[in-house]
Amino acid sequence: MAGVEAMKVGVIGLGSMGLGMAISIAGSGLDLVGYDINGAAVARLVQAGGSAAGCAAEAAEDADVLVVVVVNAAQTEALLFGADGAAAQMKRGGVIVSCATMSPRDTRRMAERAQALGLLYLDAPISGGAAKASAGQLTVMASGSAAAFDRAKPVLHAIAGTVHRLGDAPGIGASFKMVNQLLAGVHIAAACEAMTFAARLGLDLPKVYEVITGSAGNSWMFENRAPHILDGDYAPRSAVNIFTKDLGIVSDMGRQENFPLPVAATALQMFLATAAAGMGGDDDSSVARMIAMITGVSLPKKSTES
Repeated sequence: MAGVEAMKVGVIGLGSMGLGMAISIAGSGLDLVGYDINGAAVARLVQAGGSAAGCAAEAAEDADVLVVVVVNAAQTEALLFGADGAAAQMKRGGVIVSCATMSPRDTRRMAERAQALGLLYLDAPISGGAAKASAGQLTVMASGSAAAFDRAKPVLHAIAGTVHRLGDAPGIGASFKMVNQLLAGVHIAAACEAMTFAARLGLDLPKVYEVITGSAGNSWMFENRAPHILDGDYAPRSAVNIFTKDLGIVSDMGRQENFPLPVAATALQMFLATAAAGMGGDDDSSVARMIAMITGVSLPKKSTES
């Protein structure tokens, strides 16, 4: 195994999570090359001590570890194995650390394609948000061979506060992440429903937030998303379309397993309705705006709004 000083790491995808991860990796002393179509994100990485690649394949060239932090399975597969695919440029025996949320079936298919190229594959979905990504304190739900974990260890140490080793087969980590996303989506939808219901009842919304966050009805998502509603600020930290995708995957998995998921299905419809109302790219707390729109409820607006 290459020593930490000699290890080359590529990161493809410098969005809200990937940029923080890349900066954390660069800050750990590893040789880090990053790529994203957003030039501003690449510039921020360079300012933080990383190097810039002109394309995904360049970021992967001779990499010992390639971290892929894009939106979904389709993007991951296209970047790794499509025309000018990045995987083919990696050092043989290197490991792909795949962080996108996707179905276990997609994960297993890509792991097989990586193996055919002489590469290792770590199924490593992440949780924690942009702040924890920047602090190197993400939770990683990982599965893969012992060799893949060993190869990726310096990178995992740089990006994560907690690494759950969930099994030796790619797909297990993806399954854990989908259970997490089921709960996250349901809790966001419930928080938005609760806040708009409180508004209909004529309650003081900041006081609702104070009371609920100290009571049994609280959840991490209520505590995190309700302030967006209170501020009338729906700039996307995590977009509605992420949950139409993720709860859609959950729904597909339930159908494949002949397993009913009625609460998740209801949450999915709430996110789909929000997207259909033109808010798919906005913050996922926009579910509250969708409910307010159909019920005639007034929610707080940003102080700069008229």
